[in-house]
Amino acid sequence: MPKTLMCDTKLFEKDLSGQTYIVTGANSGSGFATAKQLAEQGALVIGACRRVDAGKEAFADLGNIKGSVEIMEMDLASLASIRQFAEAFLAKYDRLDGLVNNAGVMMPPQGTTVDGFETQFGINHLGHFLLTELLLDTLKASAPARIVNVSSAAHAGMSGASAEINFDDLNYENRKYNAAEAYCQSKLANMFHATELARHLEGTGVSVFSVHPGWIRSNLAQGAMKFAQNVLLRPFSGMLGTMDWFEGAQTSLHCLLDDDAPNNSGAYYSQTSILYPNKEDHAGAWPMKSPHPQGDDAELAEKLYQVSLELVGLK
Repeated sequence: MPKTLMCDTKLFEKDLSGQTYIVTGANSGSGFATAKQLAEQGALVIGACRRVDAGKEAFADLGNIKGSVEIMEMDLASLASIRQFAEAFLAKYDRLDGLVNNAGVMMPPQGTTVDGFETQFGINHLGHFLLTELLLDTLKASAPARIVNVSSAAHAGMSGASAEINFDDLNYENRKYNAAEAYCQSKLANMFHATELARHLEGTGVSVFSVHPGWIRSNLAQGAMKFAQNVLLRPFSGMLGTMDWFEGAQTSLHCLLDDDAPNNSGAYYSQTSILYPNKEDHAGAWPMKSPHPQGDDAELAEKLYQVSLELVGLK
């Protein structure tokens, strides 16, 4: 397995005092590691979490750090909750230097969000899409600012599961539910969202990236898969390329902190992955061309953007 990509350690010496970031799903996994690192460098980090108590517990023992972490409630499965979070944030803060759309679910049983969207498409894509749109004006006013969409190598498909945006049936209302394909669809949407949003934001000083963080031992996987990933397969983590939380945060942190990253706004940044169909892509790269055959389809990205605006009630 290729070696895990790691940030230049000089990036962790940057003083982020006076800067404000939002990280969704900051209570565990790479979201926690990302928020913790930013706070250690002096930033104020807002952890947008569905379970506030879990978020507060996660950051209770940080000790004497340069910055701070504040937990605010937000449920990505509810558009109303997202709007309430954005309203509360904007009432309290007037700047936002970075937004990390990190939270997500992976292959749950078939279900829908509060607003009737297929769970993975609704949480992983539409929830973050609405959140980003509601915060765009503040991001522009705070420029230079950055947005990171945590996608996945699965945006190019997985074994036995294709990745496509099925505009005729986004919510699996007229076809048999396939949890893996629904996950791939949501992660492809994350990638397309970044490429199209970058086009909209040209000249504003706000840069956008989509990232594959790597295979992280986290709470993303559900049920038996989570047990297999975090317990049964842990002795083989090196062979499989699974990572701890801090390693899994490296790609997001690179996009947030690297001086050259804004020159590649809209690009896809990838940690190592055995999921890519071509072995030459397994090592990942910062950035790299999406291995999805339609990864650079601008018309498809624009269509998804317009459809998403309508679905979340902004059009």
